[in-house]
Amino acid sequence: MGEAVSIVGALILGELAVSVGIVSNVMVIIVAFTGIASFVIPKYNQSISIRLLRFPLMILAGSTGLFGIITGFLFLLIHLVSLRSFGVPYFSPFSPLSLPDWKDSMVRFPIWTLRKKPEFMKKRSSKIR
Repeated sequence: MGEAVSIVGALILGELAVSVGIVSNVMVIIVAFTGIASFVIPKYNQSISIRLLRFPLMILAGSTGLFGIITGFLFLLIHLVSLRSFGVPYFSPFSPLSLPDWKDSMVRFPIWTLRKKPEFMKKRSSKIR
């Protein structure tokens, strides 16, 4: 019963905000879509991080439009590329560009082509921080 009341309340508040002119129809649809899509993530810890990213991106989208969305995703991508996990870059075969390591990243190659260790693993064994 509580979920149904909250959905009806959200619909009424969304319609009121659109009729007053605070937000546009598209913004209400996007917020509803992201709210529903947040239930797709099964783990609670992962869903919290996605929800925390969702609000700044919605503020950027509401204030500057498509430019804000592109800027927000660009900052997010720059942050992800700069991350390291156990000394290995987070986007390892793509971020420090190494074409021989792309063998098994997008499409599964035959096992006989994967005899060599990837370059980022060779560097890690000699330099451990």
